[in-house]
Formats: sequence, structure tokens, C-alpha cells
Amino acid sequence: MCGIWALFGSDECLAIQCTNAMKIAHRGPDAFRFENVNGFTNCCFGFHRLAIVDQLHGMQPLRVKKFPYLWLCYNGEIYNHELLKEQFEFDYQTRMDGEILLHLYDRFGIEKMSSLLDGVFAFILLDTANRKIFLGRDTYGVRPMFKLLTDDGFLAVCSEAKGLTQITHSMSEPVKIMHFPPGHFEEFNLKLNGKVESVQLERFHCCTEEPKHAEYDDAEQLGKGFALETVKSNIRILFENAVRKRLMAHRRIGCLLSGGVDSSLVAATLVKLSKEQELQYPIQTFAIGAEDSPDIAAARKVAAHIGSEHHEVNFTPEEAIKAVEEVIVHLESYDITTVRASVGMYLVSKYIREKTDSVVIFSGEGSDELTQGYIYFHKAPSPKAGAEDSVRLLKELYMFDVLRADRTTAAHGLELRVPFLDHRFTAYYLSLPEEMRAPKDGVEKHLLREAFSGLDLIPDEILWRRKEAFSDGMTSTKKSWYSFLQENIESKINDSQLQKAKKLFPYNPPTTKEGLFMRQLFEKHYPGCYEWITHYWMPRWIKATDPSARTLSIYKPEKDQ
Repeated sequence: MCGIWALFGSDECLAIQCTNAMKIAHRGPDAFRFENVNGFTNCCFGFHRLAIVDQLHGMQPLRVKKFPYLWLCYNGEIYNHELLKEQFEFDYQTRMDGEILLHLYDRFGIEKMSSLLDGVFAFILLDTANRKIFLGRDTYGVRPMFKLLTDDGFLAVCSEAKGLTQITHSMSEPVKIMHFPPGHFEEFNLKLNGKVESVQLERFHCCTEEPKHAEYDDAEQLGKGFALETVKSNIRILFENAVRKRLMAHRRIGCLLSGGVDSSLVAATLVKLSKEQELQYPIQTFAIGAEDSPDIAAARKVAAHIGSEHHEVNFTPEEAIKAVEEVIVHLESYDITTVRASVGMYLVSKYIREKTDSVVIFSGEGSDELTQGYIYFHKAPSPKAGAEDSVRLLKELYMFDVLRADRTTAAHGLELRVPFLDHRFTAYYLSLPEEMRAPKDGVEKHLLREAFSGLDLIPDEILWRRKEAFSDGMTSTKKSWYSFLQENIESKINDSQLQKAKKLFPYNPPTTKEGLFMRQLFEKHYPGCYEWITHYWMPRWIKATDPSARTLSIYKPEKDQ
């Protein structure tokens, strides 16, 4: 986890512009560097470092003697860098995983380089010899990146949009700050005056395709065909491999544990593999919730079963409500369910940073989208419709759950790892017949649960536990967190303000007082930047007016099943 920032063709003094780079300092609390580009006085890089791999040579922009004309600034982890180094016999100068990008680019060019990377990443690659700039981002956008490009060719890039909102440029009209699209790379020509010209924007990987780096994977051989036992075995092999490759770290590893099936499988597999690899410390697991929340109770059972060093973080509704505004500032979003779910993750990340030495944090993000885990999938009109919506959700993760997970952990200088979004694992799961992936016998993500059944990896009652939204499960079943929040907002927003909301905010107009309150806080810090999300996250195929699972007619509390 790091913060990257770069300008190409700035008309303003760089000493003034670089203060914007400090707005993402939380992403890299270990070190900071600001560096001008030789020969291009109006081009520069800013980098905030969180040291995870190669603590000696890890500063960026990364440059090596073999390629003095290449400058690399990247945020992320390349899990197959050692495999590719051996496969192509590259001569490394550092122990940094990112060095592989320089060698791959030199030998194969940008498209093949991007497609061979097994990991999560956002990169800015400058080639001064050929006067080219390349931007790229991983398949699901696990690592964030925003860009600002003016009509006269000034390019600004940053891990978070807040590092670009106060950038000055020569345009009289406001310039849009946009998400860089996941799974794509973009090529720019760099002119002698430092300005740029976009040449091409190309997709290098889609979640439904097997990644090109699969042929260099060291995972166990998979069985052929779609017989149930074969599929279950393949799911276990690929999932364990996804967790194993993410153990790459020189800092302590921990895991978020909500007590749901996803985080429990991640935590259990992590503890198992950490023992196999003889890590010199126990894995710490972290649960957050009110004292009588179902998540706290379930996580406690899992932690006892797997033998982790377990931490419980309790919070009051008042503490959560107080954190809402700073959470929205970090998120750069006004999506209702994203904000709700982010508060708990933000508070638990704060605890991890202040009270423990765990820095690399595993989590269960991506499973609900991949395995059709949301309760509304029970109402899918057909397996085909369910499968199509699963892919839609995966492609939109960068605006919702992945954004939440990145920003809430990065806010406290932690690095997130999400094995359920492993390229090979997701591509295999999405290649399975649509009927296999649909809910079965009234149970969502039935196939995933069945694949791990009978192994005693996690307790059976957890393996088959009903889906709870994170923001719901961390509070009591008697009263959800969103109910506390809505009650608090009732005194801050009146009916007259809500009636005017559609006129005031015609793009994604808020329809509730809670939605209006969040939009007002967002506009206070990011005026006019509402296009950063294209729509609100809401359940489908059911008349839903609220994103919470607990508001749906098909929701049943655990004890009622």
C-alpha cells in the first residue's frame, strides 16, 4: 500500500502543486519523496511509502541502472514477480516486486507486461527515451487511481481524488477528475514541453477471461470437467493458492473477521498456511461490533476454532455517527451502503493501527459479488440473470466494496489483501455452469460452502451461516446501525429540505434524509464531483427502497431459520 502522485506538463510552479500530494500522506506513513524528471522541468512524481517488501530499496520512483530512462511509480503487490523473474531469467537490482514491470516492459511492451502481472496494482510508467507515459490498473481496481487531463495536455494522476481537487491548470472551465478504469492501460505521448497526448486506452484483462499469467502459475494441477467433486476440489486448490501467494510481506499479517463465511474461510486458511510457512508470530484476527452483535459472537467462535490471536473492537452508535464525516472524506463517495459499511471498517482499522503491529490485513471482499452471496440473488429470474449480475457487480467493485476496503484501511496506513479477487480464482469460478453458481436449497453461495464442507476448517454453523451485511451484522438484531444513523439525521434534515433535494442534486438525487445528509457532507468536501459514482448500490429483482439486507422481505434473522 502506497500513495502515488504525478504531474506532466504543469503550468504552475511545482513547489506549489506538490502540496496536493500531501493529502494522501496517510497511504504511506513510512517515507515520502518528491522528484522532478530530468529534462522535463514541469513533470514530477510524488510518493508516500508503506514499507512491505524490500525495506532497503523500496523508495520510488523506482529506477534501475539497466534502464536509466524508465521511471516507475506504483501502488500494489505483484505476487508472481519471483516466478516471472525465474521464467524469463531477469537480472534484478532490488528485491522490490515492482521491478518486474521494468523488465517485462523492456522485453515485451506495455500490453503483455500488464497482462502478465498477477496482483493488485496502479502504476505510472515513464519512458523518457521514447517519450511515453503509461498508466495501468488491476482487473478489479483493488488499488485506486484517478486522473485529470486538460484539453491542452496537462496530466495529473493520484491514488485518491483528493490529491487532484486543488491542482491548478490553465483551463478556464473546470476539468473532470475521473476514476482510471480497472483492467486497462493507457498510453500517452510526452511532448518536449511536458504536455501529453493520449494515444490509446486498452483493456488488458476482463474478469471472465483466464489471465495470461496463469501459464506461469505454480498452483496444483486442476481437474477437468464440471463434475461436482472435481469443481469443489478445484475451488479449494485455487482459493488456498490465492491466500498463499498473498503471504508475501516483511510486515506482520492480520485478518478482518466478521464471522461470516467469507472472512472465516480467509482467516482459517491464513492461519493454516502461516503454520505451514512457519511464520514467527500468531495471526491476529479482528472483529468489530456492539457487544450483542451477531458478528462479534460468530467471529469469537471462528477464532477459537482456528486458534488465532483474537481482538474484539466494541463501539457505540455515538462513536460511529461521529466518524461519518471523516469516513466520507476518505471514501470520496456518497453511496449510502458504502458509507454505512465503511464506518465499522474505518474504526477497526484505526484500532489495528493504534493498538497492534499488524500492517498487512486480509479480508473477505469480493466473495459476495463472485459467488452470488447477496440475499437478493434468491430472487434472480434465472441462473443466467444471476450470473450476469454477478459479473456486473465485479466490474463495479471499484466504486463500492473495493473502494470501501481500500480507503478505510489506507486511512490508517494499512495494506489490504483480498484473496477472493484473485484473477485465477475468479476466472475459474465464473467459468462454471450458471446453474452451479446460483443459490440452492434457499442458501446463497451454496457451491462455495459445499466446497469446504466436511473439512472442519471452520465450524459448520459458520460455514452455513446466513448472509449479513457488514454494517448490519456489527449491531444488534434488535436495532441495526442504519436505524441509529437515520434517527440521528432526523434532527438534522427536515422534510422541506428533502423535497428540494431532487432539484438541488439532479444527478443521483437523494430520496431519503440519510441520503441527503451524506450527499451534503460529500459536496462540502468535493463540490461538483458527484460523477465519481454512477449510481447508488441497491438490490435487484425486489422492490427495495434501502440497500440494507435487513429491510428486504426475504431477510430472515439467523434464529428464525
